[in-house]
Amino acid sequence: MQASRRERKMAQSKEPAHPGGFVKSEIIAANGLSITGAAQVLGVTRPALSALLNERAHLSSEMALRIEKVFGISIETLMRMQNTYDIAQARKRAGEIELLPFKKTLDPSIVVM
Repeated sequence: MQASRRERKMAQSKEPAHPGGFVKSEIIAANGLSITGAAQVLGVTRPALSALLNERAHLSSEMALRIEKVFGISIETLMRMQNTYDIAQARKRAGEIELLPFKKTLDPSIVVM
């Protein structure tokens, strides 16, 4: 069954969630941990974890690995969330980048080495 035009538009406009929000609600809060307690079990500083959870910092691969080891959420899933979020943010800023598509030329004065 083909999605309607409205459904496609809604799917395109839905912005992916920052992984910090997921970690905060689905891992930290779901396990009844404070940010301080979660930072301790993850072996990171409270400010570093707080920045991630409050969406002021990106999820690093090292932090994702720590979350995998402690809570069992795969690093691949977490990094896919971060990548999807990053792509959506870049797409939102695409209009700010003014470039022209590359066109191959036969002009011998333009040499690429």
